[in-house]
Amino acid sequence: MTDIEREVEQRGLYFDELETGVRYIHRPGRTATEADNVVFTTLTMNAQPLHLDAAYAATQEFGRPLMNSMWTLSTMVGLSVAQITLGTLVAQLSLTEVTFPHPLFAGDTIVVDTVILDKRLSRSRPGQGIVTMTHTARNHEGTIVAIATRTALMLLSPEARS
Repeated sequence: MTDIEREVEQRGLYFDELETGVRYIHRPGRTATEADNVVFTTLTMNAQPLHLDAAYAATQEFGRPLMNSMWTLSTMVGLSVAQITLGTLVAQLSLTEVTFPHPLFAGDTIVVDTVILDKRLSRSRPGQGIVTMTHTARNHEGTIVAIATRTALMLLSPEARS
């Protein structure tokens, strides 16, 4: 057995490691499936036939079921977690300016990137800071399918807290 000099635990970035104006690219992406759509839609009690009824959806503008936009939003934020907030998030404070400029369909793969718009130290919570970021999700063809501005309360690194 070899001597281990140190261990590295997977985590997101601390407040003081995040840089404004930087685009963080989250890969791999996630391919949406029909099962994702049906399970998420029924789990959340959303009876919208555009998500559940292929025969109905075939008669509508896009000709096939749309992925539930809340699945798209959740997955978009989720794809950012490993790189941005895993173990470094205290709380999500808001999601604003959420848009879905193009539909997502089963079989599409979404990829996400995040731009840090602003950050400031918390005035009431020592050792923590408030970060505002924009998540953008694109399908496998590069078309934007969702955008959301998110504000989160983040931990400062242990070094910055001491």
